[in-house]
Amino acid sequence: MLNSVSTRLLLGLAATLATVLYAIDSTIVNVALPNIQGTLQATPDQAGWVVTSYIVVGAIVTPLAGWLGVRYGLRTVLSLSILGFTAGSMACGLAVTLTQMVAFRMVQGAFGAALVPLSQVALLREFPRESHARVMALWGMGVMVGPVIGPTLGGWLTDQMSWRWAFYINLPLGALAWFALMASMPKGGGDGKRSFDLLGFVLISIAIGCFQMMLDRGESLDWFAAPEIVAEAFFGAVAFYMFMVHALTGRQPFIDIHLFKDRNFSVSMVIMFVIGLAVLSPAVLVPGFLEQIKGYTPTQAGWLMAARGLSSVVAMLLGARLSSRIGARLTMSIGVLLASGSLFLMGQFSVDTQSDRFLVASVLQGLGSPLTFMPLSLAAYATLRDSARTEAGVLLTLIRNFGASVGISIVIALLARSAQYNSASLVEHFTAYDLRRWLALGSTPGVNASTIGILGEIRRQSTAIAYANDFMRLGLATLMTLPLVWLLRAPRQHTPIAASVRAAASDH
Repeated sequence: MLNSVSTRLLLGLAATLATVLYAIDSTIVNVALPNIQGTLQATPDQAGWVVTSYIVVGAIVTPLAGWLGVRYGLRTVLSLSILGFTAGSMACGLAVTLTQMVAFRMVQGAFGAALVPLSQVALLREFPRESHARVMALWGMGVMVGPVIGPTLGGWLTDQMSWRWAFYINLPLGALAWFALMASMPKGGGDGKRSFDLLGFVLISIAIGCFQMMLDRGESLDWFAAPEIVAEAFFGAVAFYMFMVHALTGRQPFIDIHLFKDRNFSVSMVIMFVIGLAVLSPAVLVPGFLEQIKGYTPTQAGWLMAARGLSSVVAMLLGARLSSRIGARLTMSIGVLLASGSLFLMGQFSVDTQSDRFLVASVLQGLGSPLTFMPLSLAAYATLRDSARTEAGVLLTLIRNFGASVGISIVIALLARSAQYNSASLVEHFTAYDLRRWLALGSTPGVNASTIGILGEIRRQSTAIAYANDFMRLGLATLMTLPLVWLLRAPRQHTPIAASVRAAASDH
């Protein structure tokens, strides 16, 4: 454990930057994708692999990060991960073909998978327990704010410079994170005798890879109408079943599923899945709503979304103090209510919604997410033994990312289907035989500008309603986690986790 205050600050900076690196890159490329597609002469489906390859490889390698951290030590794995991720980012910026871009994005995903979970574990291990709430607030900013500012930064860099700078920006951040880590984190800590369960890793990798591919490509292939999606679902389910049997019967399984006997950890996994599903999905929906329905540029949409990031920082700073006064479970309940309330507010959006209402919803979302996430990050470890933290941290990251993938796939599928249904319903009122409606509009049916304009407006209104329906569904999913919050064991006043929350609050 580190004793010097300056060394702890350096480690906190390194861990936060490492987290921000991976979190930002999960969304920064989304707004630049059309420009990348044009430069690399790719079809929309081919360009989608720029995002998919990063997510799929990252999901597969994430479980491996836990074993690597235990086997070789956190310092070694984190330093190599930062170097590999930064090098992969530079290579993505220099890519001149789609094949190169996808290959380098896979390198990013592979090396970046360990950054988030092992950064958190490093902070919990090297900081004293009474400081855990403070450092988790700092680390949580990277997790929650990174995906929000990603589109803002990506849109600005793309508009002002080039899409390549969405990757080049990682060079100074990665270099600073690496130097800070090497100067602050002690060597060693690895368990050289930790065996590797190759069969378990292969099975869980196949399961995660198949499910991730199914989620990413399902909408474009019409889900189970396509043989590819059926095959991915089948082989993913079989591999997961075989992994569970192996984990229950093996001597040293790749993932210790006995962790789920701990009630706090199991409940936290469920809530973390919903956080990924319902709280991170709006980061994909909102830019689409602003650009497609409101007609904003990527830069304008990014700046409007920045309000969520700023309010998240405020919530992170105040969360520890609030937890110490009213308790972690009540703080999380407030966070759930704020997050679900913001989504219900977004569910009232239409084509005429003013930007100030969007700002209010974004601020509420930014306040609610950290008030849920930060106490949960501490409660998940509250009743676990110290030796289980690395593996637990990896599983929490994996389930949050998987929840985000499930959520994004679901909301995009529902968005397309709802928009189609709404369009079919609305167009019934504008048939060529409803002369009174046409006369009221001062137009006549036919192949003319008026008819085209009306049909375009119908599609716009239909899509706006579909977005609103998605936001309402996400709000309901978030609200359903409220009873689960109260299943968490409240830490007693003399436990280290309670002391850490009180100590963090005393500094504000």
